[in-house]
Amino acid sequence: MSIIISQDGKNAQKIDKLDIKKEGYLQNYIHENPESIPVYEIEEDKKLLVVAREYGTESGPIDALAIDKDGDIYVVETKLYKNPDKRMVVAQALDYGASLWRHSNFDEFMAEINNEINEKFSISFEEKTKEFFNIDDEQIVIMFEAIKRNLQQGNIKFVVLMDLVEDRLKDLIVYINQNSQFDIYAVQMEYYEFEKYKIIIPKLFGVEVKKGVRIPNGSSQRISWNEEGFMAEIEKLKFETKNKILALLDFAKKEKCLEGWGTGKNPNFNFKIKNPNGDGQTTVFSVWGNGFIQIGFWLVEHELDKQKSQIINEFFEKINNIKGMQADKKQTRMFNFPVDVVDNEGIREFEKCVLWLKEEIK
Repeated sequence: MSIIISQDGKNAQKIDKLDIKKEGYLQNYIHENPESIPVYEIEEDKKLLVVAREYGTESGPIDALAIDKDGDIYVVETKLYKNPDKRMVVAQALDYGASLWRHSNFDEFMAEINNEINEKFSISFEEKTKEFFNIDDEQIVIMFEAIKRNLQQGNIKFVVLMDLVEDRLKDLIVYINQNSQFDIYAVQMEYYEFEKYKIIIPKLFGVEVKKGVRIPNGSSQRISWNEEGFMAEIEKLKFETKNKILALLDFAKKEKCLEGWGTGKNPNFNFKIKNPNGDGQTTVFSVWGNGFIQIGFWLVEHELDKQKSQIINEFFEKINNIKGMQADKKQTRMFNFPVDVVDNEGIREFEKCVLWLKEEIK
């Protein structure tokens, strides 16, 4: 394929596609220019931050590891068409994903990524993420928790990046996306040079398959959830799990502290209390449609922590006494667990702790 370049519509020149000599060039290019991976074709305004290159796993190094604003994790594997191993690239990417899921500790994972980002940009992973995605403190906590959940559950997306994607590979990717829970894409990177410019034209394959995802408002873009959508999601859960979530939902409504339902991949509701200075609200806990509960992140990070630190500490101590809950804020600000680890009595005890906090924090 060739492209035509002209200046002001005159002196047109035909530029022929060039071969990319080394896979390392592709790896470095996407590391320096993550916007060259056209995930905006999957969802408008989506973009990737490449957080590590040659990220080590027990199955070997991942060429590039990336994340998006929703906390999705991407394994990016690069291959040149001339590479005899190109037919194995999908299996290789999936193997890396499996190893990442089975053998990664979240805290170690975040520490490694932080080191990578700090070495490259001289700022922390959190600071770089806020800057890159233009998000605030609450959004970063939600995003980091999504990363943790995706890592623990093995919800990993895959991008195969090549200078030429053959038809058989396109068919394989469409087949996998249509008949599995995987999200795997191929990106063909066409390379041209003109004077001092290096030109990359990316083409995305695999997005053609639209999986059956319920979108309550009918939008084809980012989901805007409502209570009906939340209720439909928890219907997928076990009977006992659903009942515990409904109990917490009724509790939030009764206390007039409910805020929901989110715009991410999973709906959620928040239990919020007023800040003691009257400026805004702080989330005490969040419950997600996939059966997870989050506790106390913003209590630790927010101004509340400075003003009422003893009360916050007591709140965490009370929670630690509930069987199944280990909310040690000294270990992590992202305390998250399946609601299933707590029995019905534990849910009631947790509600009492929240009521105590709500009263004391006034």
